[in-house]
Amino acid sequence: MPSTTAVHDDTTSRAVPGADGATPSVRVEGLRKRFRREDGSEVLAINDVTFDVAPGEFIVLLGPSGCGKTTLLRTIAGLETPDEGVIEIGGRTAFASQRGIAQPPERRGISMIFQSYALWPHMTVFKNIAYPLTSRKGLRLSRADIETRVRTALAQVGIPELEGQYPSQMSGGQQQRVALARALVSNDDLILFDEPLSNVDAKVREQLRLELVSMQRKLGFSALFVTHDQTEAMELATRIAVVDSGRIAQFGTPQEIYSAPATRYVARFIGAINEIEGVVSAVESDHVVLDTPHGRVVSRDTSAGLLVGEGAVALWRPERGHLDTEEPNTVNRWRVTVDAAMFVGSHTEYLVRSGDMSARLWSPRFEDVASGSSSWASVSPADVRVLPITDGEGGPAVTGSIGTTGYSA
Repeated sequence: MPSTTAVHDDTTSRAVPGADGATPSVRVEGLRKRFRREDGSEVLAINDVTFDVAPGEFIVLLGPSGCGKTTLLRTIAGLETPDEGVIEIGGRTAFASQRGIAQPPERRGISMIFQSYALWPHMTVFKNIAYPLTSRKGLRLSRADIETRVRTALAQVGIPELEGQYPSQMSGGQQQRVALARALVSNDDLILFDEPLSNVDAKVREQLRLELVSMQRKLGFSALFVTHDQTEAMELATRIAVVDSGRIAQFGTPQEIYSAPATRYVARFIGAINEIEGVVSAVESDHVVLDTPHGRVVSRDTSAGLLVGEGAVALWRPERGHLDTEEPNTVNRWRVTVDAAMFVGSHTEYLVRSGDMSARLWSPRFEDVASGSSSWASVSPADVRVLPITDGEGGPAVTGSIGTTGYSA
């Protein structure tokens, strides 16, 4: 494992305890990391990132490829050296640019699981899991203690019968369990995960997610987990940090991120979304009105602090929309044609259109609505979120129409 050299051996903490008095498992302050391209230009991969991870939290760093989430994880692990900022792990300073502190990975007291599993092919499962106990400096355990801890870790991940096997003799899911057992065997308070489930098939990935979240809640270690998979993030996280171009666009619980996205970028990345652009024509204490090319849209969301005349976008989730054969008694309604109805088990998804407008509507029922039939689409003002039309988050505009966006796992 590559490491950096500590300029000073000063690991005294200045960490401020969290709201409950507990020292954060991880504290990151003002972190920046630049990379230089071959043409001499610079890329700011991490741009002034600050956050804490409380003891026992499962934090997911979520974002598309190239957003900086893996670089952020690697700086915490000590595999990349930031240019600026502070990293504290368990109350001890692991990196501080102004104080010249840069601990190597093996002195940070963390375990890490990689996307490739990083198992030694010439070692048995037992020896792979025992490796952190036999190689970590300053850790001296008897053979009996090592055997006990390895077999405990094997039992925790449900593969005690595989201790004599080699990685080449196992499936991807079994190798992933070995990697997890190797991370658990050191009894570290913090485990870092770099997209560890991306190399297994969907069914195994789902089962491993359930096992991982159950084990983390039971054992109580803190986790920092990188993924681009929104479903994975929602299932695992106590809080999600949505990363965009090196910055944290929003940090909150899965419910907060999904129901109240802070930016259009977050709304588009987390789940499917319908959106329509317009101009704010009225702002009252309890509602906002947008004038759009397809009529007025009313929202009960006034949190964005919009002004009359400002461009804005109204957004709502497909499950909040309704499809009716009769005209509904609500302000946000459109006469639509049903392009398709798809039953997907938990709900029925309807693709509807009105001229150049399109939207997705999800219903828990399966109504016999034929493709090509005429219906009404509607959404309650309470279920519409309004955000500035330009928030610097990128992504294609959907000017003058209802558009559907979203990333699938």
